[in-house]
Amino acid sequence: MKEDNHYTQSPWSLNDLFSGFDDPAIDETYRQLESMVTEIEKFRDELTPSITAERFMEIIHAEEAVNRLANRLYGFAELSFAADTQNQKAQIAIARIQQFAAEMENRTMFISLWWKALDDENAARLLQASGDYRYWLEQIRNFKPFTLSEPEEKIINIKNVTGNSAMNMLYDSITNRYTFHVTVEGEEKELTRGELMTLVHSDDPDLRARAYQELYRVYGNDAPILGQIYQNLVRDWRNENVNLRGFRSPISVRNQINDLPDAVIDTLLQVSRENLGLFHRYFRLKAQKLGVEKLRRYDVYAPVSSSDKRFTFQEGVDLTFEAFERFDPKFAALAKRVFDQQHVDSEVRKGKMGGAFCSTLLPELTPWVLLNYQGKASDVSTMSHELGHAVHSMMAEDHTMFTQHACLPLAETASTFGEMTLTDLLLERETDPAVQQDLLFRQLDDAFATILRQVYFALFEREAHEMIAKDASVDELSEAYLANLKEEFGDAVEVSDEFKYEWVSIPHIYGTPFYVYAYAFGQLLVFSLYKLYQEQGEAFKPKYLRILSAGGSIAPIALLAEAGLDVTKPEFWQGGYDVIDSMVRRLENL
Repeated sequence: MKEDNHYTQSPWSLNDLFSGFDDPAIDETYRQLESMVTEIEKFRDELTPSITAERFMEIIHAEEAVNRLANRLYGFAELSFAADTQNQKAQIAIARIQQFAAEMENRTMFISLWWKALDDENAARLLQASGDYRYWLEQIRNFKPFTLSEPEEKIINIKNVTGNSAMNMLYDSITNRYTFHVTVEGEEKELTRGELMTLVHSDDPDLRARAYQELYRVYGNDAPILGQIYQNLVRDWRNENVNLRGFRSPISVRNQINDLPDAVIDTLLQVSRENLGLFHRYFRLKAQKLGVEKLRRYDVYAPVSSSDKRFTFQEGVDLTFEAFERFDPKFAALAKRVFDQQHVDSEVRKGKMGGAFCSTLLPELTPWVLLNYQGKASDVSTMSHELGHAVHSMMAEDHTMFTQHACLPLAETASTFGEMTLTDLLLERETDPAVQQDLLFRQLDDAFATILRQVYFALFEREAHEMIAKDASVDELSEAYLANLKEEFGDAVEVSDEFKYEWVSIPHIYGTPFYVYAYAFGQLLVFSLYKLYQEQGEAFKPKYLRILSAGGSIAPIALLAEAGLDVTKPEFWQGGYDVIDSMVRRLENL
């Protein structure tokens, strides 16, 4: 909430979408959509190889108009649910739009199927006239080998509403109602997951351990149910994508969506495994600073000083704006727009979705940002991260709805870059050497959380998808996850058995299989970009702004090549790890 440039924690406003679930505009939007889809169905007979480019683009514009309206309904339902996952009206609204959208897609699917099947010569002719829609249209044709017949595609769409979508809704509803009980300073407290996770950053080693033990006690109790949900989602993913569509492997589906060859992601994962020793060095250094022989998994995010500096919400906002302003005034102005339009939900509430995210619904609408702000330095970093996402979207708001969004790996570029500008500002501003050291250690904690941790999630996902295809039990998956953790931490960190339930607490592997490698891709890319920024100064900005403003209108490999980056080479990824190596050496020399 804003009062004369003073911002206070508050829920977001969704009035730019609808005023509430009783808003008559909701039913009117459904009626309008029904009418528009009926009109689109009349285009079927016009789709012939000789269709004029002008008429083809009129059909594409009509399809986009339908998607724009549907996204308003989707956005309102999803954001209402995130604000209160126990809200039955929000749950019903999501189910209604999912059902309607599946039926709508089935009725208009003939357009994309025709486009995929069109001969190359006529496709090239139409692409010449497609303007900003070109890359989106090219990507649709890239899925031609994995496309089924129209009746089969329709069955899958309808099945998903009561299949994987329903399973994910069930997972979210179960896990977001969890409460956790921990004794803090002699008083037993009931906490949300977000509140509980602040305790793992405590300077009290016993409290850190009890927080993790409580987290995995609660998730572990439900592991048989949550694990069963995961098994069904994984089987559904394989049944559709590998068995029916013919993708080479489960992860290939995500790679194709991201327009990245399997080999690029294989290289990223392999180079990451080869650099395990870097993080092991860091963990040993941290153990030394904490005065212990060896870190426990409970201690990975422990502060190295007793400083527990807090930032009011206003201070967090001001720091984020200042960090963005120093890089480019436009970044700060765009971030401010999100707050001024009351598109931020920053309160901690029971039933509210945990974590943080940025949601971009349409190019003409300012993105919405969900935070669970509690005043820690990490909360300020999260704020700058999510506002970085928002800035990225707004930098690309001149594109169509279909080409505004960068692919997932590039979608982390502005967010992680924003965090780094904030860390630099805090390091400069801070006069207390203990707090400076803490900031440097936290920067490496974040690098671990964003890179190595996510890489090992992806490696577990690859393994879990194969194990489930061979009928692995939930207990067997938990044991495989524990073995995965033991490779990740080696002999540098002691891992307790309850961490075998961590995998059932990771929403991304449920809702968006293989999403997680995007974080590692994005962070290593940003290290390379930030190094260029430090070396080139103002000369770097046009390259970076070009990457952000392109959104999803150009293939990622081609876009990065314009900035002189070749993500197909192991050397590129090693360059990111070299930056981490220099960060570890800086700490070793303190």
